[in-house]
Amino acid sequence: MTDTLVQTDVLKGGEFLIRDTQPDDVFIPEELNEEQLMIKQTVKDFLEQDIFPNALKIEKQEPGLVPGLLKKAADLGLLGAHMPQEFGGLELDTNTNTVIADVLGPSGSFIVSFAAHTGIGMLPILYFGTEEQKRRYLPGLINGELKAAYCLTEPGSGSDALNAKTRADLSADGSHYLFNGQKMWITNSGFADIFIVFAQINGEKFTGFIVERNSPGLTMGAEEDKMGIKGSSTRQVFFENVKVPAENVLGEIGKGHLIAFNALNIGRYKLGVMSIGGAKKVVEMATQYANERRQFDQPIGNFGAIQYKLAEMAIRTFAGESTVYRTSQLMQDKKAAAEATGKTFGQATLEAAEEYAIECSILKVFGSEVTDYCVDENVQIHGGIGYSEEYPAARAYRDSRISRIYEGTNEINRLLMVDQLFKRALKGQLDIVSPAWAVQKELTAMPSFEKLEGDYAEEKRAIADFKKIILMTAGAAAKMQMDGKLNLKEEQEILMNCADMFIDLFAAESMLLRIQKLAGRTTKPQPQEVYDAMLQVFLHDATARMTKNATDALASFAEGDLLKTFLMGVKRFTKYPPVNVKEKRRLIAKALRDENGWCF
Repeated sequence: MTDTLVQTDVLKGGEFLIRDTQPDDVFIPEELNEEQLMIKQTVKDFLEQDIFPNALKIEKQEPGLVPGLLKKAADLGLLGAHMPQEFGGLELDTNTNTVIADVLGPSGSFIVSFAAHTGIGMLPILYFGTEEQKRRYLPGLINGELKAAYCLTEPGSGSDALNAKTRADLSADGSHYLFNGQKMWITNSGFADIFIVFAQINGEKFTGFIVERNSPGLTMGAEEDKMGIKGSSTRQVFFENVKVPAENVLGEIGKGHLIAFNALNIGRYKLGVMSIGGAKKVVEMATQYANERRQFDQPIGNFGAIQYKLAEMAIRTFAGESTVYRTSQLMQDKKAAAEATGKTFGQATLEAAEEYAIECSILKVFGSEVTDYCVDENVQIHGGIGYSEEYPAARAYRDSRISRIYEGTNEINRLLMVDQLFKRALKGQLDIVSPAWAVQKELTAMPSFEKLEGDYAEEKRAIADFKKIILMTAGAAAKMQMDGKLNLKEEQEILMNCADMFIDLFAAESMLLRIQKLAGRTTKPQPQEVYDAMLQVFLHDATARMTKNATDALASFAEGDLLKTFLMGVKRFTKYPPVNVKEKRRLIAKALRDENGWCF
């Protein structure tokens, strides 16, 4: 399934900060085509028939169950949906693969095993493997005969992954490497046949390898007793004089970081998608319970405090879903443009992952934190029952927590997104200086009192102002660093403020674009006023967060008249009008309760 239209003027990664996007440029889930809807239904049927009925057995790691379910997923084409046809894959477009990950989101521990296999387990071979390596391993990984795992983390290297101590020493005859070391938190390790392993050649060249399970000297620790995702296999992996053939080097010697980082980019994107898919299921769970549970002779969903929770869960989830499908279209357009220049499917997919590293980090952070909010409020809505392991609310709560840790902690991802933006600006890939300078000039000019006209005029201005406040804040911090007055590497709090503003901007703009597009559709799941309510509440709250983050950051490095000037700018660029959030949230909650679940 491929697109015939290739968009050549594709938004660059991070360029959303300085360039406007039109509604027609984004993809929204309301416009899935017939084939995508069929695939969506196939995945839903798989969940209903094979995953949900086996939830407790999966949780207890019944022997052979998850590998068997992965094989069933393979038989449906799900393990190879993102793989080239020449190796047995379906080679579906990015948006369709996003749909698959979205629908699989509520599958609990199973999604962890699925994602580790199809993402960080398979993609390094597609991206960096030789033709022989691809022919040898990809067909089995696609048809489910082989299962994959990814070995990066060690006891002494988590976020600092490149500081790994596992060694790979070349034999005297050059035929193989001798592996010695230890990896931990390895998903799928209990049943994986193939391991993507990172080691230091001669203790100094960080390199990727493909290691087979039956290699003598490769052993496993016991299953970890985890707080959540208990149904996923997680063990330590030990290497004691393990012989790995020299032809199993993955990519270039000493360039293992390229494999690790690019695999994680896609992992972050998929995690964001799956988190939002899970959040939608949790919103449904909470809504159904709020409709069923009666207190004081009425459903608890009648109470304003519960309606607030339901609506806020829906608003954040809808915002996350909007960012997910917007990014999916960006990656699809980038991949199509690369393929049009003669790049292979794998090369084009890799380029798209590299290009949108900033957006992938945003999806990971925002998606995981939205889901954490939803599972927490879901337990609260359920009350004491939510705390009981007999009900799914508790398991969802436990399972969700890991998402803010793996694929790079949310703190690391926040730092990465800002760092990537600054690096791209310094390399001339993004012109941030010109728009930042324009904002500085605007600060010294008289405020504009032009009358806003047209649909969503206030919302469009709010988005434009969000961009200005970020450019003002991040630009001022960057200038301070260039002047030698600030070392941003030692000022993580400022970088976190900037990252949170990036996230709010991307989410708010993605919502606006989606809702503008929905306004032009004759058929949609809900009346337009419900979507408008979600957008208005999100912008109302995001404006307050923008004000706080910008003020906190600016006050951290500016003072006196300079700080006063910046704070005037903060006030100027946060003028979205007040919203009756109580009534808007009640409208959203009513839509949920009327449909008894996710209805957007």
